[in-house]
Amino acid sequence: MSKNYNVAILGATGAVGTELLALLEERNFPLGNLKLLASERSAGQSIKFAGRELIIESVTKTSFDGVDIVLASAGGSISKKWLPIATKAGAVSIDNSSAFRMHPDVPLIVPEVNPESAHYHKGIIANPNCTTILMAVAIYPLHQVQPIQRIVASTYQSASGAGARAMEEVKIQSQAILNGEPAVPEILPYPLAFNLFPHNSPMTDNAYCEEEMKMVNETRKIFGDYDIRITATCVRVPVLRAHSEAINLEFAHPFNPDRAREILAKADGVKVVEDFSKNYFPMPIDASGKDDVLVGRIRQDISHPNGLELWLCGDQIRKGAALNAVQIAELLVAKDLI
Repeated sequence: MSKNYNVAILGATGAVGTELLALLEERNFPLGNLKLLASERSAGQSIKFAGRELIIESVTKTSFDGVDIVLASAGGSISKKWLPIATKAGAVSIDNSSAFRMHPDVPLIVPEVNPESAHYHKGIIANPNCTTILMAVAIYPLHQVQPIQRIVASTYQSASGAGARAMEEVKIQSQAILNGEPAVPEILPYPLAFNLFPHNSPMTDNAYCEEEMKMVNETRKIFGDYDIRITATCVRVPVLRAHSEAINLEFAHPFNPDRAREILAKADGVKVVEDFSKNYFPMPIDASGKDDVLVGRIRQDISHPNGLELWLCGDQIRKGAALNAVQIAELLVAKDLI
């Protein structure tokens, strides 16, 4: 007899929380009770799910009693405050913030890459950064065939990475500019409509921003390979939903692009999109709303005999956040790890 699981969504009203709800219904997750948790200002509002209205509750110390799985997407400070309480209540939390990602006792999981890490959870599993997830899905199949020695990543990150309000801000700014009015930034530090700027996460001591260092440190942890040399430049671009990444890989020996294409065409979570004759490759508009990471422009790096270039696009809210979390929950259910 199949078991149903009581699930709580912490941060149910945000862009990722909304997507989590849609995915739980779409993928027929074995749900028992579903609890929606958010801030006090959202408490009492209702959200429609599977044909019924669910009332949003403000989170309290007893919110996690009787809950099996917590899907958290409310920010690092909220996760640090409430997830230890959820663990004490017996729930397993899958956290979309950066709060626990680099903690040595917390697995950092991309199900297509390191599902076995789920066996070692102690009540909390971290969902990686969106750019890390998308890159990991696309390059790990190649890493399995020939270990990657160096990664150079350049990202083109949509407004969705800063949340639903940032997406709306880009729309408002775009209309303002078209009307000959100034684009006023409120959510992001600078106008993003018809503009781009290096990622707005805090700068670290080595002159890399936190987003760039997340790609470096998280990829090493997920791959279980701390010798990979990784550098990243992350850029915010005026796209609403999906992220794009230009990836340069260096191996110990040449990696034939056709062989790489064959490997990626069979890889879970990847769809190869290439038409060199039409110069048609993955675009954010095609990746939006899709589960797969779209990969294309797979080609020899003409500057290095052991280099390989590729381009990818992936939906930041789906595979870059909510879908990866739900897949982790499905993994826990399949392996009876709750």
